[in-house]
Amino acid sequence: MIAELASVSFPALGTTALLCVAEAEGLPAAHGELERKLSALDEACSRFRDDSDLVRLNASAGCGPVRVSPLLLEAIQVALAVAEETGGLVDPTVGRTLRLAGYDRRFATVRLRDGSTFRPSFAPVPGWKQVELDPKGRTVALAKDVELDLGATAKALASDKIACSAARVSGTGVLVSLGGDVAVDGPVPDGGWPIRIADDHAADPEEPGPTVALSAGGLATSGTTVRRWLAGQVALHHIVDPRTGRPAETPWRTVTVAGPSCLEANVASTAAVILGEEGPAWLAARGLPARLVREAGAVTYVGGWPEDSA
Repeated sequence: MIAELASVSFPALGTTALLCVAEAEGLPAAHGELERKLSALDEACSRFRDDSDLVRLNASAGCGPVRVSPLLLEAIQVALAVAEETGGLVDPTVGRTLRLAGYDRRFATVRLRDGSTFRPSFAPVPGWKQVELDPKGRTVALAKDVELDLGATAKALASDKIACSAARVSGTGVLVSLGGDVAVDGPVPDGGWPIRIADDHAADPEEPGPTVALSAGGLATSGTTVRRWLAGQVALHHIVDPRTGRPAETPWRTVTVAGPSCLEANVASTAAVILGEEGPAWLAARGLPARLVREAGAVTYVGGWPEDSA
């Protein structure tokens, strides 16, 4: 995905973490910062480890306020703000329907499950207003049957925060990619950070694909082709339309957006997938450059995104 600079990548959060630095001597410090922050994020926000703060909170639904860690509190505050700003299009209360549909463990395990014997079910999405937050007391109360999933925001928020702190401690320009949620900070290499656009962030670097240069902010791709699993004869994916409680019915295979931050880019790309044919106009109204790819491969460009070269 990224041109050969000074870099390191490793599995994290059920996906791949990638770190690039503009000056090789800054790599050890930036790498250490990335690993520390990812460990803290997993302990706070994972749906898939029994000892995480989020799993403990989800188990308390209907039982009143629960005191949570500062990191989880911040992640939930951001997720609720995003839900309000998008009119509920990107909503953290999709956790229960995702779990019932089969996304109930890290995706590498979901992918290996025998889909022929699995029967999914779905649940209405309660909506972000069913979450009560007390920042001063650092408590969160979930209404009955509310389960949070922070996948649409926490990883992108972490990319932004880690890029900022890693650039500070390393003294050089930094690019952080968490599962394809990309954030940059600090001095930029000549010509910007080259980023290859692909359906799968883990695709082989030699595979063809357009490349763009990012000099500030963030870039994110949301799609329905990679995180898919079988339920009987039906293929499901992980992007839930909160209006239906089911995987979004969309013409878009992938939507890639560049934004002032990785968080804003990821929220916009997710919303555009859910909005379907209305996605390009929604992105254009917000002045966000984007590349939307239909199932058959036709590409739509929005907001000055450069057209793919031959």
